[in-house]
Amino acid sequence: MSSSAPRPRVLLIGFGPTTRAALDSLIASFHVIALVRDGDDEVTAHARASGVPVEISRSPGEVSGLVARLAPDCVVVSSYNRILSGPILDLCPFVNVHYSPLPGYRGRANVNWAIINHESHAAVTVHCITPGLDAGGVLAQELVPIGPRDTVGTLYDRLNAVQAEILPHAVNRRLEGDLGRPQDESVATYCCTRLPDDGEVDWSASTQDIDALVRAVGSPYPPAFTFLGLDRLSIVEAEPSPDRKLFVGRVPGRVVGWSTSEGWSDVLTGDGALRLRRVRLGGVEHPAAGVLKSSHLTLGLRSIDLLDRIESLNALVAELSTRTTETRRDPG
Repeated sequence: MSSSAPRPRVLLIGFGPTTRAALDSLIASFHVIALVRDGDDEVTAHARASGVPVEISRSPGEVSGLVARLAPDCVVVSSYNRILSGPILDLCPFVNVHYSPLPGYRGRANVNWAIINHESHAAVTVHCITPGLDAGGVLAQELVPIGPRDTVGTLYDRLNAVQAEILPHAVNRRLEGDLGRPQDESVATYCCTRLPDDGEVDWSASTQDIDALVRAVGSPYPPAFTFLGLDRLSIVEAEPSPDRKLFVGRVPGRVVGWSTSEGWSDVLTGDGALRLRRVRLGGVEHPAAGVLKSSHLTLGLRSIDLLDRIESLNALVAELSTRTTETRRDPG
């Protein structure tokens, strides 16, 4: 392509934390005719400041109408939680950015699941969009190591940097007619959507599994959580405890140590202890030892706590019923 030739017109669709990096890399190489996002935020503000129009749309039907109206040379998708299929894919070439080593980890929440499953690597894959779920030919792919203390946030930072490097070249390949390397369907694996309630800690699990969950679902997602009595306690920061005491009488979830000066509290797991450093209770963040500093405390939703609450509610209902009866008998 000569320097005087017009740059290809690209429409970017992105709802999640990968979109800003995609936008910046595409702006440098293409004419980005619009960003499609599901609401206004710092990404849409950045797009407008960069001269890119913003379209607030959500459903595949709305997106289809935009593509037909704007007639881009290519549509790039980076973090979109809907499936594009049918006639829309005939309008122009479509390219998707997927943060997993396709054909492995198709579907949702791939980075979260990779940490939870103790994978050694995540990946950035740029592939053609076809009617199958994440099934199109691979245009570019680069593995990204997952470190032992990586969180979903730190891993996204590195994945976003890789995306910015490889995305423009992959889009150019597609514009030149390249359909990418076919995926091997026989080795495809899939991930289901993760919901906020999936972040509840099972204290009978291993220390390594609970630690991985905490690191996998932190910012920008809702954090892992447990219960202190019936109050939800979010776990903001934690790590395996270095204390090697061997508990042969073990109650998973029991607080067994704390340091008010350093702010941590140790909580028993199924095979060791997790050191909680920062927690959130009632919307306020605290050093863990500011909340958990008694060996009589056991984390997790326990049936005895629920029964106590039910008994309290039953007593309150009985008292209110008695008062109502007495008021009817003596209205004066």
